[in-house]
Amino acid sequence: MLKYVDYDIVFQEIPDEVTLAINLSNCPYRCKGCHSPHLQQDIGNELNESSLSGLLQVYEKAITCICFMGGDADAGELYRLADFVWRSRGGRIKTAWYSGNDKLPEDSKEHFDFVKIGPYIEALGGLDKKTTNQRLYHIGNKRKI
Repeated sequence: MLKYVDYDIVFQEIPDEVTLAINLSNCPYRCKGCHSPHLQQDIGNELNESSLSGLLQVYEKAITCICFMGGDADAGELYRLADFVWRSRGGRIKTAWYSGNDKLPEDSKEHFDFVKIGPYIEALGGLDKKTTNQRLYHIGNKRKI
């Protein structure tokens, strides 16, 4: 089961997209300097098709992408929800995943338009630093509705 703590419309997470970023809890990584250490706890409300549909009904006219910030603790459920977004909105809303994994999970390419990987390493900085270990992949649309 996935739980979300909060969400916001953001403009910098995914380039050229207006993104509904959903912060998921129960992160298995313990990155030093994490900007959201409270997300390491098992807290928040269940994220399921019903709660996701509610968020999409409110924000779908304002966004072009939905980004799951975390979800590594239950990647299978995350993939299922990403596919639900894609199917239920006729492919109009792109899907993205910010993962702390250090390798791009091969099966993630089937479920997301964008995937950011890499644990946050304080000394290397985030995606805005040339020294970062984190990578953002634009996978593109490989799904059929």
